[in-house]
Amino acid sequence: MARNYYTPGVYVEEISTLAPSVAQVATAIPAFIGYTEKGSGVKRIDTLLDYETIFGTAQPSKFSVEVNEKVDSQGKTSYEVGKPTQDNSTPNYFLMYYGLSLYFRNGGGSCYIVSVGNYDKGVNKTDFSAGLEKLEKEDEPTLIVLLDAVNLSNSDYYALCVEALSQCNKLQDRFLIADVPPKPEGDTYTKSNVDKFRDNTGTSYLNYGATYHPYLQTLLNYQYQEEDVAISGLSPSNPSIYQTLTDNGIKVTYTGNVKTPPKLEIKKDTTASPLPAGTVVSFDTKTTQGTLSITISSSTPPTGAEVVSAWNTWKGDSTNDAAGFDIQQNGDGTAVITTIAKANLTKIESASKTLKAIQTTNTALYSKIKLKLNEERVILPPSPAIAGIYARVDRERGVWKTPANVSVAAVLGPVSKISNNEQDGLNIDPTAGKSINVIRDFTGKGTLVWGGRTLAGNDNEWRYVSVRRLFITIEESTRKATSFAVFEPNDATTWLKVKAMIESYLYGLWEQGALSGSKPESAYFVNVGLGKTMTTQDILEGRMNVEIGIAAVRPAEFIILKFTHKLQQA
Repeated sequence: MARNYYTPGVYVEEISTLAPSVAQVATAIPAFIGYTEKGSGVKRIDTLLDYETIFGTAQPSKFSVEVNEKVDSQGKTSYEVGKPTQDNSTPNYFLMYYGLSLYFRNGGGSCYIVSVGNYDKGVNKTDFSAGLEKLEKEDEPTLIVLLDAVNLSNSDYYALCVEALSQCNKLQDRFLIADVPPKPEGDTYTKSNVDKFRDNTGTSYLNYGATYHPYLQTLLNYQYQEEDVAISGLSPSNPSIYQTLTDNGIKVTYTGNVKTPPKLEIKKDTTASPLPAGTVVSFDTKTTQGTLSITISSSTPPTGAEVVSAWNTWKGDSTNDAAGFDIQQNGDGTAVITTIAKANLTKIESASKTLKAIQTTNTALYSKIKLKLNEERVILPPSPAIAGIYARVDRERGVWKTPANVSVAAVLGPVSKISNNEQDGLNIDPTAGKSINVIRDFTGKGTLVWGGRTLAGNDNEWRYVSVRRLFITIEESTRKATSFAVFEPNDATTWLKVKAMIESYLYGLWEQGALSGSKPESAYFVNVGLGKTMTTQDILEGRMNVEIGIAAVRPAEFIILKFTHKLQQA
């Protein structure tokens, strides 16, 4: 609109001749929902260090390690360390920190963390549902990862997936990456796991999600505290292990090598001549490792005081080997042996220590156990790695490239190998169309994502992840870009600006290879205007209808090479 000028002078007017442009929205900003060490709510992070600063680290794992202690003829001690066993007494196994580590190692960038509680809480579906409600208010996230939810009961996890798919459909700006929970059959492929997932996730909004399977054996090490690593099988540094032989009888204090537990034999000598009642004839140690025989040549058992007195006399003889034994009488001084008895002390347990306790006292064993613990690798559901791959592929190739036939980083491989025949039933589901994308290990290639379908695997429009996500990107980008036209005059000038803006954006995508067609008009169209997309009534009601057609590129999922014999020609 021309200005009114009242004062003589020179005035400058800038006339806008270029149409507004479409700025493409971020395509791979995942939101991870789960439990954290500290913090709460929804936060955006860019690195793993940001996560550690705001939300802490992993829940420390507890391990038990069995050590086989051996002493050779020269008195030199050596150790054999068994495979560490993780303590499952902690009811919940929180995956958020490990999942974020795997996400960033696979090329992930900025993401959102939805903390639904700390490690002192139990995993329950109510927390995750509340987390999804909070996430609904955030505009930037484009992917949903229900990481810790795999520790819910299967039925709760399936219901949560349905809720997430419903949110994706409602907002039309995000996509769900789901897992097939391994329970109750374990972390290996079984058809029943997949069947249960398919049976319990409904049929609505399936084109807004994809599922990956099986779990991954990662290169990540468990986090633990050295005082939470229990070591068994060691000789106690100050051994004092007591075993009562009879209810009112002798007690043995053993200070020898617990790997060869002592045996105490008490018997009546029926061949010797009778002696006065209560007389203890002899003590005899059979080995230096603790086999002790007490021979009583009397028809009447001695008193506790008599046994102790005789023992101390025998032990005082330098020619005898006490083998670390000491016999004590009960406090009441009553008779200690009432029957002819034999007791085998094979149930004496070794003193338990922790890794922290031997850090300075037994550095050789400490180092061996640390090496064994470093061999323990975290097993994770594939969803965080897939989220990182989505981000990497989008950045390097574009959202229109199917995130498949791509290597998975920081993993040793899937926990189970799936054959071509097994994948047949996973990739194509003729009944409900719920395709399950498989992660497979190939000789010479490593671990690859070998599937790129949505859960709507039988839908010709939305069969592929790349097509669904490309449309989400174009729809969200154009929606935000056309907001300038709200309350602008609903006339040809505004229509032309909107059409030129969208066509320019789609032309750029076509040039990059996102749209198929040898010419731009074969790849897309944009229609807007009275008599084309709108009626007079539409204009009276304030509507501007814009029709956009897109020919998205689709992946070549099946490469068929046809060979035939060619007859020889002269």
